[in-house]
Amino acid sequence: MTLISEFRHQHFAHCESGVMSSLLKHKGVELSEPMVFGLSSALCFAYLPFVKFGNMPLVSYRMFPGHIVKKFPKRLGMTYFRKTYRNPDQAMAELDDYLAKGQLVGLQTSAYYTTYFPPEMRFHFNAHNIIAIGKEGDEYLVSDPVFDHIERIKAADLKLARFAKGLSAPKGLAHYPLAPPAGLDLEKLIKRSIKKTANMMLHAPLPWIGIKGIHCLARKVLKLSKAADSRYMRLFLGNVVRMQEEIGTGGGGFRFMYASFLQEAYTVAGWPLLQEASERMTAAGDEWRGFALECAKVVKRKADARAPDHIAGLLRSCAESERQIYMLLRRV
Repeated sequence: MTLISEFRHQHFAHCESGVMSSLLKHKGVELSEPMVFGLSSALCFAYLPFVKFGNMPLVSYRMFPGHIVKKFPKRLGMTYFRKTYRNPDQAMAELDDYLAKGQLVGLQTSAYYTTYFPPEMRFHFNAHNIIAIGKEGDEYLVSDPVFDHIERIKAADLKLARFAKGLSAPKGLAHYPLAPPAGLDLEKLIKRSIKKTANMMLHAPLPWIGIKGIHCLARKVLKLSKAADSRYMRLFLGNVVRMQEEIGTGGGGFRFMYASFLQEAYTVAGWPLLQEASERMTAAGDEWRGFALECAKVVKRKADARAPDHIAGLLRSCAESERQIYMLLRRV
C-alpha cells in the first residue's frame, strides 16, 4: 500500500480552488480557499450562446475550468508541474511513480466516471478536480474536496475519468507544486487580482462577458417570453439554474466565496472599502439565489405568464448590483 499519511483531507466549497489550497498547504503555504479563488481572479460571468453544454448555451459564473491551475501558480511566482498525456497507460504509470515518491498529485477528471459519486450525481462534466494521495491494490485513494472523507476508486475507472472526451477534456492532466514561492506580498497580489477582476467584469471587449454578458442573458430571456415555444423557455431557464446551482459552486456560491476573499483581504490590508465590498458582494449572492428561485418557479409552471419579464428584470438588477461593487473595488 502506498499512502501519503501526513496529508489531511479537508472539505471545500469548490473542487479546483479546494485542490489548489490543499496542495499549497501540503507545501507549507497557508492560503484559504477564498484567498486562492480571489487571488486567481476566478470570479466572472459569461453567457456564450455559441458554446453548447447539454445542448444548451453555456452560462458560467466563474473563469473556465483550469484557470486556477494554469494562472494561480504564475501569479504567486511559484514553480508548478503540469502535464497532459496522449497515452493513458503512461499517465497511470507515472501517477504510480509520483505516489511512490510521496508526491501528492492533482488530477482533472470526469464527474461521470468518478464512481464514488452517487449515481444520481454523475453527469458529463470533465473538469472535476481531485488529489491522488495513495494506492492500495487496484484502488486509488483520493481526496475529493466536495466529499467529507477520503474516497476510493478503481484504477480502470480513474483511467476512464482522466481521459473522458468532450468539452474541457482532461487529457490525463496531472499537476502539483514543485516548491513554495520565495515570498508572498499579499497586499500587492490582492491589488493586482482585484483590478483584473473589476476590469474584466466592467470592460470586457466581448458582449457576452462580465456585466455586458448578464444584460445579454436578460435580453435573451425577454425574447423567449415572446416566443411560442414555452417548453424551450422552461428548458433554457432550467439550464441556467443548473449551471448556477449545480455545476461547481454556482453563481451565488461564487459570489459568497469572493465576499469571503474580500473580507480576508481586509484583515490583511486594512482597507475599509474591502469590508464594504464584501458586504455588498454577499447581498449580490443573495440576489442571484433569488433569481434562481424565480427561474425554478417558471420551470415547474408555478409562475404566471409574465414571469420571464420579471426574471429579466432580476438579471438586470444583479448586473447593476455587481457593477456598483466593481466600481467600488476599482478604487483599490
